[in-house]
Amino acid sequence: MKLGIESISMYTPRHVLELADLASARGVDYAKYAKGIGQERMSVPAPDEDVVTMAANAAEKALEGIDRSTIRSVLFATESGVDQSKACAIYVHHLLGLPSNCRTVELKQACCSSTSALQFGLATIAQQPSHRVLVVASDVARYGLRTSGEPTQGGGAVAMVLSSNPRVMAVEPDCGYFTDDVMDFWRPNYRDEALVDGKYSVKVYLHALEQTWKHFHEDTGHEFDAFSRFCYHLPFTRMAMKAHLHFAKVAGGHLSSSQLQEQVEDGLLYNRQIGNCYTAALYIGLLSLLENTEEDLGGKRIGMFSYGSGCMGAFFNGVVTPGYRDALFPSHHQELLNSRKKLNIHEYESFYSHGLPEDGRHYETPQHDTGGYRLCGIDGHKRAYAPVKQESGVLASSAAAQPRAAAPIV
Repeated sequence: MKLGIESISMYTPRHVLELADLASARGVDYAKYAKGIGQERMSVPAPDEDVVTMAANAAEKALEGIDRSTIRSVLFATESGVDQSKACAIYVHHLLGLPSNCRTVELKQACCSSTSALQFGLATIAQQPSHRVLVVASDVARYGLRTSGEPTQGGGAVAMVLSSNPRVMAVEPDCGYFTDDVMDFWRPNYRDEALVDGKYSVKVYLHALEQTWKHFHEDTGHEFDAFSRFCYHLPFTRMAMKAHLHFAKVAGGHLSSSQLQEQVEDGLLYNRQIGNCYTAALYIGLLSLLENTEEDLGGKRIGMFSYGSGCMGAFFNGVVTPGYRDALFPSHHQELLNSRKKLNIHEYESFYSHGLPEDGRHYETPQHDTGGYRLCGIDGHKRAYAPVKQESGVLASSAAAQPRAAAPIV
């Protein structure tokens, strides 16, 4: 029985900052961004967008044509959670009107938790093949203003419907893992911005790639040339090429530099325009590959490396399903990218600096152009979300915007 991705879609915020403008404002040569890290633009969430609204928007499209009553689990991967106890998955479950007989869980291990969610979901379907699992990965990458990490920010979400009818890609069960306790990237509970040791993190990333491949190769016997294309976790776009050249040496890939670049280039196009999306980055890369490669990838094997700082890595693979293009939404995703509103540096810094009150008082979030869902605000420390009326741009009347009565403690 084949298991894997039946549907996949992404969402990115409706506002964008040109890195040429950021470079000008910071007194930096734009080539440092465009060539040095491979980034051209970064999506910027408005004050009424967060990981919940982005995930709901991505999932709404991924569920198109799917019987929602068959969704029995929602697995939400993020390192930008909004509550220490309540899972973001529950908010998304409510906004999408999914059935109540559904498991909802939030997972964390930096950027690698989305791959754990994928594999946990596939294990569930292996036990109950008639069920479907919705996996969402959603994040906002935040570093300090005027820091070295600022141009590697971004935001976005990806949603995947997993099932025993993998119209997009069948994911094979073998996986190589690697875990080590390191401090290359972390964000304490008392901080809104991440801390990162950039050079060390790249070193750990490459070491984790070597180790996960070693274990994967030992278990499967697959050689480098068994793969048509590769997708990598993308903290910044040029990391993929750095990783792939290193990997080819380690794994014995005897290809020219241009051939090696061809194996990863199409998977980088969306990230170059969106920026880092943490848990969503690898799978937005997969989506970019599938939607932008002219060659028909049906029947081809894709190697995938997932990395989460701290650290955990996973190397696994999947086989693209013949006819996969019929299950994709390339026009929708191009429209998302092309229709974003350009921010000037002052608008960007205003969005960045906006925060919800920490005393829990009633607060209505300023309304901006968002997708189909928005964060309305908070009241009594309770977050409120609602759908947006597409035809008028105002809040829809929705139970999602109303706090529910607390369940009795028994």
